[in-house]
Amino acid sequence: MRRFGMIKWATGAALALFVAGSANAVIAQAQAPSTPKGFNYEIRDGKRVPKGNRVTAADGSWREEVRQGQCTTVKAKSASGDYSETRKCD
Repeated sequence: MRRFGMIKWATGAALALFVAGSANAVIAQAQAPSTPKGFNYEIRDGKRVPKGNRVTAADGSWREEVRQGQCTTVKAKSASGDYSETRKCD
């Protein structure tokens, strides 16, 4: 009878760990939603943030243009780490 109790206890413990692990996976998934490819925005802090057209060079520098209404924001970072951001409205 004692052996049956140990098997029952071990099965219950394993089931509890499985349920706890599943709950953590669901919580982690809810905290970091991902946006499908092809969408023009990404989700940061639960808000939509527009994606830009980023072009990266081989030396590590990049340039990104983001259009919002009539305004265009150009963000650029050089290979040496210099960052610049300009905004132009038509």
